[in-house]
Amino acid sequence: MPDVLVNDARVMSKGQVTIPKNIRAALGISTGDRVTFIFENGTVKVVNSAVYAMQKFQEQMKGEAKKAGFNSEDDVAEWITASRREENEE
Repeated sequence: MPDVLVNDARVMSKGQVTIPKNIRAALGISTGDRVTFIFENGTVKVVNSAVYAMQKFQEQMKGEAKKAGFNSEDDVAEWITASRREENEE
């Protein structure tokens, strides 16, 4: 898929716009999905809301695993296994 896609859409009387098919495909959105509009420096970005939420969450959580003593994926897996054992013992 190209890095830049350009497409036009007409704004209808209620402010509605149909997102062109190639743009929907590039964003990974389909009927019923939500999109987020980001207005910054005179430019509007339309992004897949689920992807945007995950990116924001990852930004907020950056460095937290290390603070909690997790230095590898194995550390996380071991913690999950131990937590599940504790739940089953209760």
